[in-house]
Amino acid sequence: MAMSYPIKLPDDIQLVLNTLQQAGYEGYVVGGCLRDQLLQLEPKDWDITTNALPEQIQQVFPKSLYLNTFGTVTVRSGQTEVEVTTYRSDGGYSDHRHPDQVKFGVTLQEDLARRDFTINALAYNGTEIIDLFNGQTDLTNGVIRAVGQANTRFQEDALRMLRAIRFSAQLRFKIEPDTYQAINTEKNLIQHVSAERIRDELVKMLLTEDALKAVWLLHTTGLLPLIIPELETGVGVQQNLHHIYTVFAHNIFALQFCPSDDWRVRLAALLHDVGKPQVKQGTGKEATFYQHEHVGAKLTRQIMKRLAFANDDINKVVHLVKHHMFYYNMGEITDAGVRRLVRRVGLEHLTDLMAVRIADRMGSGVYKDKPLKLVELEKRIEYVQKDPTSTSMLAYDGNDAMVQFGWKPGARVGVLLHRLLDEVMDDPKRNTKEYLTDRASILAIELNKVSEQEARAIMKTYREALADLNAYKG
Repeated sequence: MAMSYPIKLPDDIQLVLNTLQQAGYEGYVVGGCLRDQLLQLEPKDWDITTNALPEQIQQVFPKSLYLNTFGTVTVRSGQTEVEVTTYRSDGGYSDHRHPDQVKFGVTLQEDLARRDFTINALAYNGTEIIDLFNGQTDLTNGVIRAVGQANTRFQEDALRMLRAIRFSAQLRFKIEPDTYQAINTEKNLIQHVSAERIRDELVKMLLTEDALKAVWLLHTTGLLPLIIPELETGVGVQQNLHHIYTVFAHNIFALQFCPSDDWRVRLAALLHDVGKPQVKQGTGKEATFYQHEHVGAKLTRQIMKRLAFANDDINKVVHLVKHHMFYYNMGEITDAGVRRLVRRVGLEHLTDLMAVRIADRMGSGVYKDKPLKLVELEKRIEYVQKDPTSTSMLAYDGNDAMVQFGWKPGARVGVLLHRLLDEVMDDPKRNTKEYLTDRASILAIELNKVSEQEARAIMKTYREALADLNAYKG
């Protein structure tokens, strides 16, 4: 079916279409960019399909680049990179991910028939839309529907199951019943998808405005136990008087209420209580979950390693999960205690940690507003943030110690600096070269009796105690 439709393409994209057509070839904007245009969204990239073979595309666009066997040539038009792909049909998907063979020289109709969802199987040549699978109707009605037989589409490429869920959350569309059922039926095929591709789709889900819906659909279709089974253990686990939801429901509501746009912070909100089922003691309103943040941090590291996240991202999320239970009560904690909180968490993480704490509170079903104590804490952190909270902020450094005592670089120097920092955090006015030099001379008497091996053991204990400290009462 061909339909007229007034779409204004960017000049760079129209130029590629015109160039192909003037060379005697067909050219259509296709896929997600056309879908987004029809939804009045800004396309992130542009794809064009054509009956020209890859070598013919390169003849039309001499400065283009062809790097794969799937018929896609990258063309630069003005400031825009456009992927121009030859019409193709795919033969067999033995790995449930990639076609065993690709056939060029087919028709536009055959090319559109191999695509994943009807809303992505539309084509536009500058004057008319080609819509063979009622994709425009599904766009209008807000429906994610597989092209042809849904089971076949997912057997061909199992990643499409995650894409269906991501599009549902991203566009706030519903998944058509047969397509939804096919996801449930074919869910075990997800094991054929690489961890990296699953990770990328998960991150895109977290960045949608309805991330809760995405995780809920992963749960109801049976995909979540195959991807993050640790989250599933919270299903049906009741909490205590501070929560009205089960652990699983609380985690996904925390995700939805997370005020941050950083996917890592949102993931921390989703996983912040993932350790609770393992440590639950008692029942009813008096149930306890001691040390769940530490168990949760370990589980979070396992989850993210399994999904091939980068180490920096893993460390960030694990840090937020581990420290989301930081203690603070108005009137109980001194400025020294606030400084120690900043030292423990890191000033660079405080805004994100606050976001996780807010998500935790709002996702409990008990609270509706940001608590006054967090508002006060933010003000106090702003007040003390220029005070020394790390050894690098001391007026006395490792070189000073080595010169003063004739020490060589090593753990003994680190122990001395941390002990000096303890004193300065109690009273920032002590952060002077004169005071710290005098104090160092006293502390060094004891440290001179300590071997380097013993000093390393002290530093390890010191760091572990700092990392595991839960309450700060100055």
